[in-house]
Amino acid sequence: MIIKSLVVNNFRVFRGVHEIDLAPRKQREYHEAPAPIVLFGGLNGAGKTSILTAVRVALYGRAAFGRGMTAAEYQEQLDALIHKGVGISEGKSSIELVFTHSQNGIESEYKITRGWSKGQKDRLVLEKDSEELSQMNYDQCQSFLNELIPSGIADLFFFDGEKIAELAEDESGEVLQTAVRRLLGIDVVERLRNDLAIYLKRNDAAAMPANIKTQIEKLEKERVDAENAAKAMANEAVLCKAKIDLIAADIDKAEGELSSRGGAWASSREQEKSKQNELEAERKELEKVLRAEIEANLPYSFAPTVLANLFTQLEAEKSAKQAQNFNAELQGFMNELSQQLSFRLANAATALDTIQDCLNERSASQQETDILLDISDREFNQIYSQVNVQAPESFTRFDAARKRLSIVDEEIASLSVNIARAPEQEQLESQLAAIKSLTKKRTEAILEHKTTTDDAKRKYREAIELARKIQKLHDKHKVAHNAEASLANAQNAHIMLADFSEKLTQVRVKQLESEFIKSYQKLARKEDLQLSARINTKSFDVELIDEKGHTISRKALSAGEKQIYAISILEALGRTSGNQLPIIIDTPLGRLDSKHRDKLIQHYFPEASHQVIILSTDTEIDESYFNNVDFKYGISHAFEIQFDGTTKSSRLKEGYFWQQKAQAVAEVN
Repeated sequence: MIIKSLVVNNFRVFRGVHEIDLAPRKQREYHEAPAPIVLFGGLNGAGKTSILTAVRVALYGRAAFGRGMTAAEYQEQLDALIHKGVGISEGKSSIELVFTHSQNGIESEYKITRGWSKGQKDRLVLEKDSEELSQMNYDQCQSFLNELIPSGIADLFFFDGEKIAELAEDESGEVLQTAVRRLLGIDVVERLRNDLAIYLKRNDAAAMPANIKTQIEKLEKERVDAENAAKAMANEAVLCKAKIDLIAADIDKAEGELSSRGGAWASSREQEKSKQNELEAERKELEKVLRAEIEANLPYSFAPTVLANLFTQLEAEKSAKQAQNFNAELQGFMNELSQQLSFRLANAATALDTIQDCLNERSASQQETDILLDISDREFNQIYSQVNVQAPESFTRFDAARKRLSIVDEEIASLSVNIARAPEQEQLESQLAAIKSLTKKRTEAILEHKTTTDDAKRKYREAIELARKIQKLHDKHKVAHNAEASLANAQNAHIMLADFSEKLTQVRVKQLESEFIKSYQKLARKEDLQLSARINTKSFDVELIDEKGHTISRKALSAGEKQIYAISILEALGRTSGNQLPIIIDTPLGRLDSKHRDKLIQHYFPEASHQVIILSTDTEIDESYFNNVDFKYGISHAFEIQFDGTTKSSRLKEGYFWQQKAQAVAEVN
């Protein structure tokens, strides 16, 4: 889970809308994963706790304020959260929380919007991947959120650093017991056991009548007998099938011997002779087609170059004759024109000479072609059709007939060879008789197999019918039967779950002890490194053991030591459960001495989770810690919460205390 953003509107000390980016960012390009720490700095009363409260209220509503709270008390708490700064009279507030969460390996983005007005019930809207889950009402949405992140678990991940030490002061083990059971899944087993216990108390088996039980037992025996008989017959049918397969193998062997002696050709001799006659007739027809095409237009297809030259000559002659005809007509027209111009124009000779010169030049430019063939246009078109249309079609028919004739010749030759191989019928009588006998045996075996299979099916149907009669009796006395069966199952499950819960608790507690020791030794001072821990699997009380094996009273621990103890347990719980949840810590170093602070700065905050939101004062995460190498490179980004006394409200500015001052000095210079 990653909390991506938080938006508060008129919430506690925050006036108006404040959008806070909480998604971890990459601090360096060469870092593969984003830096986990998002740091908030603020003086006391500036609004650090308001951010923690906003996250808890957005997720859990009434449960954020503890158990057993009435609706009226919850309304009072919500009213108290509305901003009451200078000049604000809206009387309403809202929170938006955006986070990602993975279920069954699929990551989705959720957005919670919770808003309320003074004296009115809060409103809850839940969106998944930008689509509102409108089919769910308020209670269903809240239940869904509680399933995503149970509130009992969230208490251990979203906590006040000063109050978390209460875990070390709890001698009853109740707090740790609840945490272990919820985080490690043991509470699910316990809830199931409790539900089964309630079921067993409420339901006493109604005894089934003795005569019905006797009848059911008799029918059950008959059903078993029928089922066994059906299985025996089915086995016999399998043997029959094997017998059929053996006879089939003998038939294949006999047919192989017959085939090796030419039997295969003998059996098909008449068919092959008939096929040969058909092919001979087809060959004659094909030869007739070939001759007809050769006698028609096919030869034109064999001289494409000569015919192309022929058409070139014919085209040229056609153009030459058209030009001659045109020139003759034109010369007649010129004679008439000369006579007309001589009568009508005084100076007609010059115009006539000019026209004649043009005609002479045109005649000279025309290409002369000898008229060799001198055919008519009708004859030209007839030849063109024979060469370019009829001849290609003739070649297509000729080629198809030629290829088919080749195939027919090959088939006739093959049939002739097969017919020649076939022996006379008298030579194969003994083999054919053996095959006939084997075929008869196979037919008998097939009939036997069918009869046996039908008998097996009949017995199976008889067993099924008996089972139906038994079921009808069960249905008729269903309450008594189901009660007996259900109670037996419930009792067995109840016993099994008790054993499973005990063994699971032992395994989980051993893991928790190991993780606690690792965390405690990492965070404790050098003089405390020899301490170990032992967790009682019944009471879940944690005992600290020194190097001599003596139990150390937790009452003797200082406030800071108790906080280190509690944080070690929390880290151990998170590692043992495998839950990937963000950690939000308010006032993280308040009760700790310098050595314990150093340990948390170096070994806890940068490694506690994939997202660690720290709400600190300037005396906790001070300038030296802020610039500590182990801590600094774990910071994704930081905010300073600045309180304005005139408006009685706070605002957020990106950057930490000393970052802000350094930036201001740089701007002045």
